[in-house]
Amino acid sequence: MFIINAPIADKIELGQNIFLFKIFCPEIANIVEPGQFVNLRIEQSYFPLLRRPFSVCDVSGDYFYILFSPYGRGTKLLSQKAIGDTIDTLGPLGKGFNFTGDYETAVIIAGGLGSAPFPLVTRMIKNKKKIQSFVGGRSKKDVIVYGMENITTATDDGSDGFKGTVVELFESKVDELKKEDIKVFGCGPTPMLKALQNFCIKNNFDCEISTECAMACGFGICQGCPIEPVENNSMYLLVCKDGPVFNAKDVVL
Repeated sequence: MFIINAPIADKIELGQNIFLFKIFCPEIANIVEPGQFVNLRIEQSYFPLLRRPFSVCDVSGDYFYILFSPYGRGTKLLSQKAIGDTIDTLGPLGKGFNFTGDYETAVIIAGGLGSAPFPLVTRMIKNKKKIQSFVGGRSKKDVIVYGMENITTATDDGSDGFKGTVVELFESKVDELKKEDIKVFGCGPTPMLKALQNFCIKNNFDCEISTECAMACGFGICQGCPIEPVENNSMYLLVCKDGPVFNAKDVVL
């Protein structure tokens, strides 16, 4: 784990209010694992603004990428930063995806900004496993497919691809997918993850989900990001330290 003032090397607007930052930080880029995150201090002078967690979207040499939309005060301030500005960066943090297992196809389920960790996931496994990516959003502008492969899309309003949720899209394709052994990797809003969790447990699919939660420290000191385990529920897990990636059968959403 490092704390580094890392410079922004490039700033790309992928779509309406969707930003991709390329950050020079060899210390993190060279060791980060898919599904891990960084915790960024956006503005030093605004005391109440805590660090914000961002999935590491991808890596390229000594650079890592983050993908975000400027919805709250912190991300709006981040979106206003320019190439050459530095960001106080803590990371890499958390536990990422586990790619082990006897399966032929990795099925990626991403909702909205839940696409963020999957370019690096795709890069890591595409030469080892087949990949099928299902990507969803409220409408076409919310569907983020950057860095992903073999993509089928879904939108709530039907403006792009399948009309319905991305989990409903997955359910509609499941008979075809069952012809091979699959492992499911999901990230998105909690209601989406809950639906995915229920469907995968019902169908006995091995499934890992990347959860989201407000955080402060990012490494387990503040105890501010609890998540309930299925077993031994008197002892809560922490999203930042025990996750953010969990096996879907192990946590209560």
